[in-house]
Amino acid sequence: MTPDTRNMITAVVLSLIVVVGWQYFIIGPQAERMQQQLEIAAQQEANQGGADLATPVDGGNAPAGLATPTNSGQAPATASSAPGGFATASEALANTPRIDIDTPSLIGSINLIGGRIDDLSLKNYHETVDPDSPIISLFSPFGAPGSYFSEQGWVVAPGGSTRVPDGDTLWSVEGNPTLRANAPVTLSYDNGEGFVFLRTISVDENFLFTITQSVKNNSAGDVALYPYSRIARHETPKVSGFFILHEGPIGVLGDANLIERSYQDLREERQIDFETTGGWLGFTDKYWASAIIPEPDAPINARYSWNNPNQADIYQTSFVGRTPVVVAANADAQYKSYLYAGAKVEGNINAYEQEYGFDRIELLIDWGWFHFITKPMFYVIRWLHGVTGNFGIAILLVTVMVKAVFFPLANKSYASMAAMRKVQPEIKALQEKFGDDKVGMQKAQMELFQREKINPIAGCWPMLIQIPVFFSLYKVLFVTIEMRHAPFFGWIKDLAAQDPTNVFNLFGLLPYDPTALPIIGGFLAIGIWPVLMGIAMWVQMKLNPPPTDPSQAMIFGLMPILFTFMLGTFPAGLVIYWTWNNFLGILQQYYIMRKHGVEVDLLGNMFGFLKKKPAEEADKG
Repeated sequence: MTPDTRNMITAVVLSLIVVVGWQYFIIGPQAERMQQQLEIAAQQEANQGGADLATPVDGGNAPAGLATPTNSGQAPATASSAPGGFATASEALANTPRIDIDTPSLIGSINLIGGRIDDLSLKNYHETVDPDSPIISLFSPFGAPGSYFSEQGWVVAPGGSTRVPDGDTLWSVEGNPTLRANAPVTLSYDNGEGFVFLRTISVDENFLFTITQSVKNNSAGDVALYPYSRIARHETPKVSGFFILHEGPIGVLGDANLIERSYQDLREERQIDFETTGGWLGFTDKYWASAIIPEPDAPINARYSWNNPNQADIYQTSFVGRTPVVVAANADAQYKSYLYAGAKVEGNINAYEQEYGFDRIELLIDWGWFHFITKPMFYVIRWLHGVTGNFGIAILLVTVMVKAVFFPLANKSYASMAAMRKVQPEIKALQEKFGDDKVGMQKAQMELFQREKINPIAGCWPMLIQIPVFFSLYKVLFVTIEMRHAPFFGWIKDLAAQDPTNVFNLFGLLPYDPTALPIIGGFLAIGIWPVLMGIAMWVQMKLNPPPTDPSQAMIFGLMPILFTFMLGTFPAGLVIYWTWNNFLGILQQYYIMRKHGVEVDLLGNMFGFLKKKPAEEADKG
């Protein structure tokens, strides 16, 4: 590897360290503190003035933020104040009429006022690795702080006067009083003017709701209604704020393809409209998501919107059917849509895409730029988990498989590095011969490389080919629900979280948390696995030909230490992968060097700095 090549690689690595370190240790904590302050302020406003949510109103106006058909294609958004003002979610649940939701995956309730699905928790997912910790709450009751819910309904066509159910409508229940998997419930509302509105809600064993809205017209005239569906989110939710993961409004809407907006983006744009056929839109968190989905062939007007009544942020995704549902006199009609609300389980989402024809709903999971590597890697790890029963072992095995795939390239690289080590005495002789004549030195060195058939940049490939693999595995660990709370062995209870031990409190023997120290605490999250990774990286570097430039030698010597600190806060599964990968690299490189006749004095290379130099011994004598 030439000095210029090494300088370039060093610059890239150090730049990445600075950028990632600045984002993770400086920008991230500052943004989190600011977000917490905003949430406290919003909470105080909500408690003082009550929850002010935009809801459907009478008179033919659109639900606030909905994309509503008119003669010009869109109607202006309107807003109205809704009843509520509950201090807590528990108070909202206790003071509103409800029917229960109870399935193998979900538990919650449907609010009969407005017919909203606004209480939903995930039975099989807990807030921490402790199985006794609370389960994850996804939707939160309407009228309470932090409301998050889904709602469906009808909008009267321009010029119509039919009274349709709105956000204040009290629905009655027909038949089954509890929504269970594959056992739907039906809500009913009679407007007293010859129209009966029915809403049949069903849910499968996982996270897909099917909502069928029906209208019975017992009057003497036809009526045209536009169906709508929306998801509203009150207050700005806390997000991880990491640049490799999207959290916020999301959707796939025909030619517009994937739409991703942060909450800040939506506050600035206020309203974004799309005209499309099929698709879906909603909100995504790191592991959870909600999305409203029309039939794949249904023409819709879709909208992302934000408003701020009473200084309380309200984010909304919604769609309205672009073609009205015409209900003839003495007849009925219906409209079907879907709601996905739950964990982002790849198997479930992929099955829905295949079965229902939902357009690229797989993009609810943020696979990232290297999705062509990330998804296959996830599939392999998931398959290996099915065989071994442990995601940690699956990562170890997939590391071996990656090494096997790249073995021919790595073999050439290590062989070239072995040849480089063999000619080190000749390179040192050239340095002594040419001294400060860098041009002559480089020319003689290149002639030496050509004579010995050495490719000086071949040694870069083992590191370069690991970058996309490393990043893809990081994405798998960071975004997939399957990795969340997945244990390894010993103290690693969650492969998606950092190593919980810490070298600076003697791995828990001293009763204090080093990471809580001001200023430097963020740099002190060094557990057992990061230490092992740093040692393995250092040992592997000692097998490589030493840099001839003292400054480069110093930088390369510091890299294991820098990476130990940098990877200390990364998911434990990623650190285990990197440690195991380095260990396999040591074995592979040692074998190839010995095969090419290079004497590898590994212990001498590692601890050579402890030996006295000949010049020092002569001076002493």
